[in-house]
Amino acid sequence: MTYTTLRYEKSERIALATFSTPENLNGITEARLDEIEAVLTDCETDEGIGALILTGEGKAFCVGLDLDLLARAFGDLDYFDTVVARMNRIITRLEDLPIPTIVANNGFTRAGGFEISLGCDFMIVADEAKIGDVHTDAGVVPACVTLRLRRRVGDQRAKEILWTARWYKGQEAVDVGLALKSVPLANLVEEARAFARTLVDKPRPALAALKGIMRDGMNLGVAEGAALELEVFSHYNRTQPYGREGYQAFREKRQPAWKLKQG
Repeated sequence: MTYTTLRYEKSERIALATFSTPENLNGITEARLDEIEAVLTDCETDEGIGALILTGEGKAFCVGLDLDLLARAFGDLDYFDTVVARMNRIITRLEDLPIPTIVANNGFTRAGGFEISLGCDFMIVADEAKIGDVHTDAGVVPACVTLRLRRRVGDQRAKEILWTARWYKGQEAVDVGLALKSVPLANLVEEARAFARTLVDKPRPALAALKGIMRDGMNLGVAEGAALELEVFSHYNRTQPYGREGYQAFREKRQPAWKLKQG
C-alpha cells in the first residue's frame, strides 16, 4: 500500500508508523483512518513483527479530527456518529493486537490523538510534549476514551483529566499515570525503539497470550481471573512450542531457538 498520511517502516521486528501531515497537526482524516487500519492489518498478519510504535512528525502527535472533517461532522451528526464509531473500532483493534504497542508522543496530543494513545499498551512521552483530552473545553463529550482512561489512571484522576480539560507536560503525564516515562524529544523514537527491543526478543504468542489475559480479565473477580489464566496457560502449552523449548534451552545452557532466529 502507498501511504500518504503516514510513513511506515519495519526493522528489527519493530514496526514504526509516523503520522506525517504536520501541516494539519496530524489531524485525523478518513484517509488517515484507512491507513491506520492498513498498518493494523499488517501487524496482525506479519508474524515477523514483534511490536508497533506510533509517533508523529512536527509539533503534534495528533490533535484529533481534522477541522474540515469536523465541519462536515457537525453539519451531519449521522456522519459524525459513523466516524467516531469507526475510531472506536480502530482503537479496539489496536488494543487487541497480538503484539505490544507503544505510542511515542512527540508533541501536542489531544482529543482523538489522546484516544488513540490510550489504545496503546505503553506511552513514552517527550519532555516537551503536551497531552490532554480537552474535549470539555470545546463543549464536547468524548466518544472513545472515558472508561479506557479510568482503567489506566483510576476514577479520581480520570475525572480530573476529563473534566478540567487541562494539559499535562511530559513528566506530569508520567506522574499521573498516563505515561511510562518522559524523555527528551531528540531521544524519543530511539527510546521507544530501545524499549521495544526488550519486548520483541520474546515469542510473539507468549506476549499475545498475556495481553489477552489482561484484557479479558479486566473486570473479573479473583477466582474467575485465576480460572482464565489457567485456561490460557493450558491452551498455550498444548498449542505452542516455546515453553518446552525455553526449558530445554535452559537445561542445555544455550539460547532458545527463537532468539537464534532473530539474531
